Amino acid sequence: MAMSVEEQQDEQLRILIVDDDEVFGQVLQRAFSKRGYEVTQATDENQALIKAQEFEPDYITLDLKLEGSSGLNLLPQLVESSPQSKIVVLTGYSSIATAVEAIKLGAVNYLCKPADADEILAAFQKQEGDPDVPVAEQPMSVNRLTWEHIQKVLREHDGNISATARALGMHRRTLQRKLQKRPVRR
Repeated sequence: MAMSVEEQQDEQLRILIVDDDEVFGQVLQRAFSKRGYEVTQATDENQALIKAQEFEPDYITLDLKLEGSSGLNLLPQLVESSPQSKIVVLTGYSSIATAVEAIKLGAVNYLCKPADADEILAAFQKQEGDPDVPVAEQPMSVNRLTWEHIQKVLREHDGNISATARALGMHRRTLQRKLQKRPVRR
């Protein structure tokens, strides 16, 4: 059952930060704490699931690229184990494919890093689409289209690098090198 605004003001809201970058997580934790939130951190899938059940957060920030796994794999589990939580996916490796999948899997929003605490808190509250969002004046660059296509094929193969490389007709190590680079600008 949803809490009324008065009940939320009387009770401190809770945020779970799921990010394998402990320094970034600590920075967010301090920023949210200064704004009056009760905050805890998890650095991997197991910790995240345990803390989601024990801590019962109102909000969860979820890094897309966790050590050895994808936040997209963890997202449905968090939605199931903590249905009261609003989840925002954060990533330094944004792509259209992962943004669409994150929303389909239950995230309320998707933000590119670096994002500050105020942007993240605003993302938790903004759940309606914005029809006035500006449309890009130019199409994406060829390099960006390549990045997006790789992300789409990688998602279709459940993150399996070898299967994705075969599907793309490239060597696995070449694909790994491309994935280690930051995505190109639009």
